[in-house]
Amino acid sequence: MTLPLSDIRIVAVEQYGAGPYGSMHLADLGADVIKVEQPPDGDVGRYVPPYRDGTESLFFESLNRNKRSVCLDIAHPRGRGVFEDLVARSDAVFYNLRGDVPAKLGLRYADLKGVNPRVVCCSLSGYGMTGPRAAEPGFDYMVQGVAGWMSITGEPDGPPTKTGMSAVDFATGLAAALSLMVGVHAARRDGAGGDADVALLDTAVSMLNYLATWHLTRGHVPRRVERSGHPTLVPFGNFPTADGWIVAGGSKEKFWVRMTEAFGRPDLATDPRFATFDDRLRHRDEIIGVLDAEFAKRPTAEWLTLLTARGVPCAPINDIGAALADPQVVARDLVFRTAHPKLGPVGQVASPVRFGDTAPLRRRGPSLGEHTREILAELLGYTDDHIAELVRAGAVRERVEP
Repeated sequence: MTLPLSDIRIVAVEQYGAGPYGSMHLADLGADVIKVEQPPDGDVGRYVPPYRDGTESLFFESLNRNKRSVCLDIAHPRGRGVFEDLVARSDAVFYNLRGDVPAKLGLRYADLKGVNPRVVCCSLSGYGMTGPRAAEPGFDYMVQGVAGWMSITGEPDGPPTKTGMSAVDFATGLAAALSLMVGVHAARRDGAGGDADVALLDTAVSMLNYLATWHLTRGHVPRRVERSGHPTLVPFGNFPTADGWIVAGGSKEKFWVRMTEAFGRPDLATDPRFATFDDRLRHRDEIIGVLDAEFAKRPTAEWLTLLTARGVPCAPINDIGAALADPQVVARDLVFRTAHPKLGPVGQVASPVRFGDTAPLRRRGPSLGEHTREILAELLGYTDDHIAELVRAGAVRERVEP
């Protein structure tokens, strides 16, 4: 069966994390993602330790499956010609570069509409293509600081803390993939492409969501809550059990009542200190003290059984190994392996973006320049002599053996 994006071609001038993460979800669903890598070294992600061998790394593999690699210098006059030939045959150009760089490299719609009036030019940068920070390099760490995330993450008496994963990078990659596809839809409908300007900072600020609304409307100042507790819903957070930890919550009144039943403490539901959301918020410390004493009486597995049987939201706090082996993760086919000639079987996690019954592609990431000749000859129709000329000029480089 045909994959849903098999009629989409994207030229991706991308590297490292956020950009490749975004385009990978489109490649999984069948988009032909032509990854343009600058010679001689290509994507810096190829060299990220600790699991690296030459031009291949597990970091790169985790972000670049199902793509084709062409080693092309788009700043070289001859390379620019190749790049424009690719643009003429593609739906979109996607790049994650500093906000001021696309104009310098001629990657905006204004620069490319003469080559392809329908092309969508999608920029992913740290701070966007406009504003006082546009020329600054932006990374997940910095943006989590600027956007206030670190001020609300961690224990109340701890230092500013980032999230455990590169949440801003990955969320922005998904936002860019959505923006690109919105642009392609509009271009096919209207006959004209345009620019999509997506930024890590925009994504991070957008994800402040209700905290931002509370602050902007009522002057609310968010504070960190012990053990990852919810800022206003009580009880909701992490609790130590007899042998580990559990995360559980009474996010609705009915769940709070059911929690008290699981504890064998129905009196807590009628205690005037804990009767409503507002009451429990006012008496947060008291109710957490009571629940700590209850949770300490049994191991995590028993609490999961008791709470789940009553429909109370709860979960174990897994390490990465346990998370990847979780029965629900296995049932959802989220873990798979791709064969790699140098790195061996590479374990990966699937995209959450799904449509229909057709299985997504699951091919390894490309070697540096692996598809240079294939793309130039088959897609662009270049002759062997033409390709040899480009190689001699330094505009392109053929496959670099890993």
